[in-house]
Amino acid sequence: MQLNSLIAKQIVERATKIIQYPVNVMDEHGHIIGSSDPSRLNKLHDGALLAIHDNRVVEISDETAKTLMGVKQGINLPILHQDKVIGVVGISGNPDEVRRFGEMVKMTAELIVEQADLMAQIQWNKRHREELLLQLIQGSTLNETQLLSIAERLDLDLSQPRVAAAIKVIPKQGQPLTLEQLQKLVHLLEYPERDNIVGIVSVSQNEVVVLKPITVVNQSWSKTEENKRVKRLLKRISQETDFSIQIAIGDYFPGLVGLSRSYETAKATLSCSSNKQAILFYQDHKLSVLIDGLMQDEWRKAQVSQPIHLLKQEDAKGILIKTLIVFFAQNCDLAQTCAELHIHRNTLRYRLDKIEHITRLKINNIDEKTQLYLALKCM
Repeated sequence: MQLNSLIAKQIVERATKIIQYPVNVMDEHGHIIGSSDPSRLNKLHDGALLAIHDNRVVEISDETAKTLMGVKQGINLPILHQDKVIGVVGISGNPDEVRRFGEMVKMTAELIVEQADLMAQIQWNKRHREELLLQLIQGSTLNETQLLSIAERLDLDLSQPRVAAAIKVIPKQGQPLTLEQLQKLVHLLEYPERDNIVGIVSVSQNEVVVLKPITVVNQSWSKTEENKRVKRLLKRISQETDFSIQIAIGDYFPGLVGLSRSYETAKATLSCSSNKQAILFYQDHKLSVLIDGLMQDEWRKAQVSQPIHLLKQEDAKGILIKTLIVFFAQNCDLAQTCAELHIHRNTLRYRLDKIEHITRLKINNIDEKTQLYLALKCM
């Protein structure tokens, strides 16, 4: 840990609120890097050099000050961090008058140094956790041993099975998204501690990613339990922030290489979602996600969606399309479809016949039924 001008300035400001005497802070080389007298900045302080070399309090009288460089009468105390002298704090004035403030100012300085060191360590951990996250979701070229070594230094357990969740932050209508909002979400995901690995992947795209620990039993994991956790997160966000989120949770794939695949499924689920659901599971939208990947070519998309275009031309009120949606939602069960739509079985049969006539696709033909289903998915 080294003193810098920012920490020195904090020490001077805090100390001068406690005492009414000038205060100086010198670095490990004896240069003044913080002072209540700006004219003394960057000058060498011989008294500080003595305090650093001998690790002792150095009192300087008015007579002694005349024999030393860059010095006024006062008291100089070494600043210790982890039992090492990293600088000096000095109080200008008659030693008999300022001596009683020495230990108090020294303690203030050392507390500020400890706080700065702690914050630096937190920032170091956060930065390296984000770097590790990116390595994992991007399919790092580092080998598994290297990744595990990095994780161990960060006190992270990569042997724990995890799924990736891609999160889109949605600011209030008309308000721009801020970096502080993304950082607030990261904090909510990290605390209380759940061994999540969290990082801001893209500020421009409002995307945060979290690798969430899960419990795997017989190669499967509990979506229900994860849904409960996400709902608790949504509740906290609504209570503590001024934004909302949409979160897509990918599938589980074993091993470290599986994390990048899990992220791809989560990201694809979030990208292809056309509804306003706050929680999306890849498992619930698997077909839509896979189709979306295949429909990047316009001609393929046009071919698959053609049956729906034909229906729209003949179905101004959308009754046939709604019937088809409910029919597939009820797993093609005629009785359940009639109950859901509150119509007679003969009415349903009439509508399905009309759909077949317009689209020239037979609902009882598995291949043609699939074409109708895929066409709805491309709407």
